[in-house]
Amino acid sequence: MTVWNIHFLNARHGLTRVLPEMRAAARQAVALVENHCDLPRFDLVVKPAEGRRNAVRGPLARTPAAGQIELAINPETFSEEVTIRALVREMHHVIRHDGPGYGTSLGDALVSEGIAGHFVLHVLGGSADPWDAISPAPGLARRALNEWSRLGVDRGLWFHGKGDIRKWAGYGLGHRLIADELAQMPDADVTALSLVKAEALRPAMRRLISAEGQAAEPEDQDDAPAEGAEAMATGAEKAEG
Repeated sequence: MTVWNIHFLNARHGLTRVLPEMRAAARQAVALVENHCDLPRFDLVVKPAEGRRNAVRGPLARTPAAGQIELAINPETFSEEVTIRALVREMHHVIRHDGPGYGTSLGDALVSEGIAGHFVLHVLGGSADPWDAISPAPGLARRALNEWSRLGVDRGLWFHGKGDIRKWAGYGLGHRLIADELAQMPDADVTALSLVKAEALRPAMRRLISAEGQAAEPEDQDDAPAEGAEAMATGAEKAEG
């Protein structure tokens, strides 16, 4: 059983009305995850969401560093079920942080988010979350492979629709990537991939490209991390669920 702490940023009583429900949701999420794998120690910081919250996505959740989860909730629209779902995803990011890390490249982000989405399905069942269920546009897999190793992934572009890529397409592509890899592992579940390095999933991305009837272009060697770049990036990894 893991050791974890919950911290409420509640000096102005913005969360007071949902404190019991939030504690219960956190306890339930921890119990559910621990039914499937070991969960490292972590701190959960809960604060009121600023402004209007997205009714589809629910609480804002992220894992900014190893052993840390941040959750911003709107007490007026609080849902224990949705909150548990968000926490389970972030708890997988906590697990991954203590292994290869969330990562700093596009490939890292696609793999980390894809595994986290499938982990939610493994633990909770049901259908994929709306962002994971997005169908990437034709050609996006090839573009992702060509940019796989670039450090400093543009999350706004690949995950949040701030550019020429459809909103949430990065989540959808990562989800398909892991689905393809799991199809090659009939006797295993997604927990077997929790600590896999992103480089091991390049062949799965090539399979997605082939399934689209496209040939994978030679990857730009300039995109590969320079020697020592990974070490320079240590401490800068950030996960946003």
